[in-house]
Amino acid sequence: MSSEPSETKATRVTSFDVAERAGVNQSTVSRALAGSPQVTPATRERVLAVARELGYTVDQRASGLRTGRTDTVAVVILQGPEDKAPSGNPFYFELLGSICEAASARGLETLVSLQSEDGRLSGDYVKRGQADGTIVIGSARHSSAWTYFQQLQRSTGNLAFWGSPFDDARWVRSDNHGGGRIATSHLLDRGYRKIAFVGPLGTGPGQFAERFAGYREALAERGAQPIEASIYPDGDRKSQGYHAARDMIERDGSIDAFFAASDRLAFGVLDYLKEIGRDVPEDVGIVGFDGMSAGTISSPPLTTVAPDLAKAAEALLRMAIDGETSVTQRVNVKLIERASVRPA
Repeated sequence: MSSEPSETKATRVTSFDVAERAGVNQSTVSRALAGSPQVTPATRERVLAVARELGYTVDQRASGLRTGRTDTVAVVILQGPEDKAPSGNPFYFELLGSICEAASARGLETLVSLQSEDGRLSGDYVKRGQADGTIVIGSARHSSAWTYFQQLQRSTGNLAFWGSPFDDARWVRSDNHGGGRIATSHLLDRGYRKIAFVGPLGTGPGQFAERFAGYREALAERGAQPIEASIYPDGDRKSQGYHAARDMIERDGSIDAFFAASDRLAFGVLDYLKEIGRDVPEDVGIVGFDGMSAGTISSPPLTTVAPDLAKAAEALLRMAIDGETSVTQRVNVKLIERASVRPA
């Protein structure tokens, strides 16, 4: 008579198993794995060695229930129709990368959600026990989405914004005004005299308006006048930059420089100038804003004003995770010189 081998069900290793093997009690295991200073280094090392040997991992859900923390930050990226792949905004994802890096250094996981105004907006990750704080990234053109998140921010302290058009909110921004001055002064210093601004201002208060204010101020100090496009068609930023440059050049062919309020706008300007045979930087100079890595492979490589994304990420995490009381913060910007402006 033959018998079939019985199936054995693998049992999950628990902290009690680790405690028994390490010769300590279960509470010591929990404190050791949490990095508590109440546990001596020797005991911690012994517990960690046993945990590795047994293949024990902490049940994060159970740990979260005990501590009230998830060790997770949620990041919401707002997207309009013009931001969706393949024409999405690369700057958002460069900032996201900096946030992920800063979160990892803190031992935090990052939960990412792409949301659009025509979809279901959601930001109550803390209330649902999915995150300890939430960061929202977007631009002023996502107006209805920002209204939703501004209302949500009034009821929760663990929500921080990048790109919010509202001043009465907890946000982190670039030094947009200072960046506008830096870009415009750089073009003036390199001998350009008729400098046009590229960036729609019709979306109301926001980062473009602040950059325009710095541009206008720098021009006024040198006795120069601002030049703006008359229309910006719907669509992605690159297309808007192309049409804005065409509009202004057709009205005034003597324009010899552009300050674009974003790198994506600047890429559109570059496309138009190439189409009409204008040499960059000899005939026309261009400075963008955002410091996108894509600017290193444009033709020519784009001179740009870059915010300190590492500092921005740290500031956003302090607001969202630590509940830092400061409601607003600016991060420094710097000029990155490439090849779209004449050398000194």
